[in-house]
Order: sequence, then structure tokens, then C-alpha cells
Amino acid sequence: MALFSGHQHSIITFFSIILLVFLEGVTAATFTFINKCDYTVWPGILANPGSPKLESTGFELTKGSSRSFQAPTGWAGRFWGRTGCNFDDSGHGSCATGDCGSGEMECNGAGAIPPATLAEFTLGSGSQDFYDVSLVDGYNLPMIVEGSGGSGECATTGCLTDLNKKCPSELKIDGGAACKSACDAFGKPEYCCSGAYNSPTACKPSMYSQVFKSACPKSYSYAFDDATSTFTCSGADYAITFCPNVPSLKSSKDPAAAKATGSDPDSDPMQASALASQWLANLATGDSTEIRPFSLIQFGFAITIFLVLSFLL
Repeated sequence: MALFSGHQHSIITFFSIILLVFLEGVTAATFTFINKCDYTVWPGILANPGSPKLESTGFELTKGSSRSFQAPTGWAGRFWGRTGCNFDDSGHGSCATGDCGSGEMECNGAGAIPPATLAEFTLGSGSQDFYDVSLVDGYNLPMIVEGSGGSGECATTGCLTDLNKKCPSELKIDGGAACKSACDAFGKPEYCCSGAYNSPTACKPSMYSQVFKSACPKSYSYAFDDATSTFTCSGADYAITFCPNVPSLKSSKDPAAAKATGSDPDSDPMQASALASQWLANLATGDSTEIRPFSLIQFGFAITIFLVLSFLL
């Protein structure tokens, strides 16, 4: 005699699927984009192949505003900020830096045209999230990533320094609104870690990547800069902040406008680098081990499903 009827089996299967879907949603991350620049930024979003698209692939973020998106477990992709953009009422136009070449505000599956500061994420890979801020494709504006409500290392990372002011002349784009990587500027295998240089042992930091690394020690400066540039966290939400408002390191003048005047803490590279390192270290050792609990509604829903299944069995 069967333990339970086919009808009961169908009900159990139905509730099990609901429970799995519900719990899957609980582990999703929230990405919040925050603009602390003195100008509008147009974030771009590119999901990796096989990852679902988020609610938007490109949008306007005015000075002082923020916007959040939900991402499912397993999502992987990258974010960046576009500057100096000009879009008409129908959303058509282009940007001075970080443009994705779509001709629209939405990037529609296109990535940033270098140079651009990138934030890269892989959520829930082996129960951990992996994230980094990369200057491998160059730099266009300051950006940091901060995790909250997660467990594990959960360090804050990013680039606070205005690299546009320290950019070697051979890497500057016209007007100084962004700074190219050596790979993009020269295209040589030893800078791109390609061809015979496609390994950590063959491709070493160049003098150009070392300029990036000294200014932004927790960011990727070249392709094999993993050891000091990739970070992990479990079950966190993430804030991506453009031009973080750090009193000693303020880099909020629009790089596409080229109107920076007066004194700036970034005029002293050693001081800027030291302050950036200290600020990030302080954030990294803060409250980063808090475990995000279920809400009362989520807990009640899970208990209800459990009781129904227990009754049917």
C-alpha cells in the first residue's frame, strides 16, 4: 500500500516547489547604485552570458540620487558609470566616457567602451559571492563597492583616487576625462597579458599598472592581479557608490567637463594613496560579519509550508 495517494503526492510536490522558489528568492542580492558626484552619472549594466538581465541595462542617476535592483543567486555581470552623456527625450544619444555603443540610454547587452572603471560580481558561486573593482579596462571615475548584511570577509573595495589627474600623458584621452590602460593604449601582448604572456608567470605588472595599483591598492590593475583584488562575501546586499564622499579624498568634479580648479588632496599622490588605503582598511574591519536573518513573514511562510507537508505525510 502506498504511503500517500497520488493526489497527496501532487500537493507535496507543489508546496515543495513553492518553498524552493521562495528560499531561492531570499538569497537574492540587492544592488544599490548611489551617485555622490557633483554631476549626473549614467550607470551601465552588463550580465554575463547565461545570466538573466536585471530590470535595466542603463539608466540616469542624478546627483545625490540612488536606485536599487534585485539580482538572483548565480547572477554574474558588471557595472560601470558613464559620464558626459547627452540623451534626447527618446533615450537616444551617447556618452563621453564609458559609452556602451548602443546609441541609447539602455546598453541592451553591450559593455563599456574603454576606458571605464568596472565593478564585477558573481553571486552565490559555491555559496559565496565574488566581487572586485577593475581598472584593467582603464579608469573614468571613482567608485567603491560595499557589502552589508552578509557573513565572511565582506571587505569594501574600489578606487577613491582621481586617476584622471595622475594619468600618464600617453594614457590620457582627449580632454583628460578618462585614463586608458596600457593594453588599450599600446595593444602589446606584455600589457594585455595575451599570446605568450597569457599566464601569471609570464605577465607581470608594468610601470603603468603600478601607477594604478599605488593609487588604488584594492583594485585590479592588470589581468592577473587576483591576490589583492578579488573579495568574497555570503548573503550580502551591495552598494555601488560613484564619487564616494570621503572628506580627505574628494573626487567629484565631472571628468568629462574638464573644469576642475583650485587645490585638491589628490595633488599629492602619496598622501592620496595612503588615505585611500587607510579608509578602505577601516571599512573592511567594520561590522562585516552580521548574518542577514529571515524576516518574520519569511519565517512564518516557511513554518506554514513545513506544517502542511508534515500533515500530508
